[in-house]
Amino acid sequence: MWGAGFSAPSGLRPTRALSRYSNSMKYFFLKLISPRPDFMWTMTDAERAIMQQHSEYWRGFAEKGWAVAYGPVAAPSGGFGAGFWQLPEGVDPKPLTDNDPAMKAKVGFQYEIHPMPALVIGKAAN
Repeated sequence: MWGAGFSAPSGLRPTRALSRYSNSMKYFFLKLISPRPDFMWTMTDAERAIMQQHSEYWRGFAEKGWAVAYGPVAAPSGGFGAGFWQLPEGVDPKPLTDNDPAMKAKVGFQYEIHPMPALVIGKAAN
């Protein structure tokens, strides 16, 4: 295993085992799973307020240059939040997700954190 949930492709082996989130892993895919599949379309006013706080929280990190891209995904099986993040050396994404107002509200949100050994970033369209 290279990291949480990541296996080396066939024929490739890491030079050293990576701990939970190694300092060498700078890119992460964060997935925010909502309390119910139709959440994006049925959220209450209170839930909308939580999502506003959630958005403001992550915008602060985006302004630091840590966000590659993030936003809501309207998947047929249920909406979720997706983010691709480039974090500075030594920054563990777990405390960031734990301090998200959506998580602190304790209304059923969950995060998946997936380290990415590499991330290809395309040129912005004109």
